[in-house]
Amino acid sequence: MLTLYSYWRSTTSYRVRIALNLKGLPYRVVPVDLVAGDQRSPDYVAKNPIKGVPTLLLEDGRALTQSLAIMAYLNEIAPDPALLPEPAFERAQVLAAAQLIATDIHPINNLKVVSHLKTHHGLTADEGTAWMRHWMTEGLHAYQALLPDGPKFSFADQPLLCDLCLIPQLYNAHRWGVEMTPFARLLEIEQQALRLPAFDAARPENQPDAN
Repeated sequence: MLTLYSYWRSTTSYRVRIALNLKGLPYRVVPVDLVAGDQRSPDYVAKNPIKGVPTLLLEDGRALTQSLAIMAYLNEIAPDPALLPEPAFERAQVLAAAQLIATDIHPINNLKVVSHLKTHHGLTADEGTAWMRHWMTEGLHAYQALLPDGPKFSFADQPLLCDLCLIPQLYNAHRWGVEMTPFARLLEIEQQALRLPAFDAARPENQPDAN
């Protein structure tokens, strides 16, 4: 069985949980408490040198890190349902949307980045929240502008890789009080997604370490 090292509120872990659920792959969750600093323990650093989550441990003991790489691996070993379309242009569109969230929005709102800004650059708690809201708002506007009209999800009537990134990011946006009125299309996608058992089971509040 696959082992997922995960933190309940981690949006990157959330992405991988959705992928595992959609693919129907059995896995067990090992919680990594990021607030308590579990990610910095020597045993965990040996699996994931960047000291983050998720980490996917394969049955043979090999470890994979980085959520997009893990999801690409899962898509290879369990091709159905496909997370990427076949045509080259459409595939690139989905990857671009996924990377917008994974490389433009998420990294600068990461716990360790905001903590560093507070500790070493004097940001107050309110300023840290305003920082996160700003970059999430800017990024979500860009994501929404990429989307065609019509599909139930971002680019198709079934969830693709970018949707697996979007739904956790929307969870974060709600959590930090982002004004969501401009994002009607994204909220429609969120509603569609959370009706699916694979997404519902992956929600942060449904994780064993939720508190």
